[in-house]
Amino acid sequence: MSEHPTSDALPEYAERVLDVAELIPPGRVMTYGDIAEWLGDGGPRQVGRVMALYGGAVPWWRVVRSDGTLLPGHELRALNHYREESTPLREAPRSADGHVPRLDMRRARWDGVTGPAAGGMAGGPGADGGGGAHT
Repeated sequence: MSEHPTSDALPEYAERVLDVAELIPPGRVMTYGDIAEWLGDGGPRQVGRVMALYGGAVPWWRVVRSDGTLLPGHELRALNHYREESTPLREAPRSADGHVPRLDMRRARWDGVTGPAAGGMAGGPGADGGGGAHT
């Protein structure tokens, strides 16, 4: 059962996406595609749409683009969360627009195993052996 305050109004797919977002440990991230793969349903665009519409109620900064760039328009808010949680970052080169760092995806990416340790996919809610996120 979801702990989202508006769970009665959420489409079932949105609720599943948000449930996964809530499982991502502090200091770790999953990509939109990782979540879709973990659920075995939808794709990065569908997950992104859910996060854009409903993601404010969950740790939205932990659901990211696969290249590690920070969400446009929300960079500073996200960066504050990443620094609070010690999420691995890569400093931006001086030539980069605004010198905003990127996530260090190699170190920050979470593969779905409960807890902060890296390893194979354990499956998500209603685990169906959905495969690994690092393909």
